[in-house]
Amino acid sequence: MTHYIYLVRHGEHQDAEHGLEDGPLSPRGRRQAERIADRLSPIPFDAVWHSPLVRAAETARLVAQRLPSLKPQPSALLFDCVPTGMTEDAPPVFEPFFGSITEAEVEAGRAQMEDATSEFLVRKKGEVHELLITHNSVIAWFVREALQAPAWRWMTLNQANCGLTVLAQKSNRPWTLVYHNDLAHLPFELRTGLPEIPLV
Repeated sequence: MTHYIYLVRHGEHQDAEHGLEDGPLSPRGRRQAERIADRLSPIPFDAVWHSPLVRAAETARLVAQRLPSLKPQPSALLFDCVPTGMTEDAPPVFEPFFGSITEAEVEAGRAQMEDATSEFLVRKKGEVHELLITHNSVIAWFVREALQAPAWRWMTLNQANCGLTVLAQKSNRPWTLVYHNDLAHLPFELRTGLPEIPLV
């Protein structure tokens, strides 16, 4: 018996190109959400959670429209956040990014992700399928946590809008990464959200 966690980044939102942090999905973002819903349609989900931010909530709503048996629930543990600050072993190339992040934001993100991993990365009995619709940094942190990589490694893991990442855990075994940022369901013109130039 296996516990599966399906991690989906929200669809592209209308205000992304204007530098705004949140907003409703763009027409392309809505098409991305429809495509991921079709991709996930065969899976018997036990629970669906999403970030309360508009772009993630709307993605969850569109997924549920195509999969009416799903009842998405908001979770504050899935908010967009910065999980860590600059660590001693992090490459110096990341210093400019953290220059604009306050210590309060880092502390809030660290506490949130501690609670999130305690809530979601816990083996449940039986065959379990859970869907989490959230943000790039949250998915990166879950993957880093599952692989037990150094804390700063979340900065090197990026997900496209409505990309699919899957973690799985069998009884008495560690978490494994089944898929990371799988885009097979998205045609080229719907693939958005990745940085044009890798951070490292």
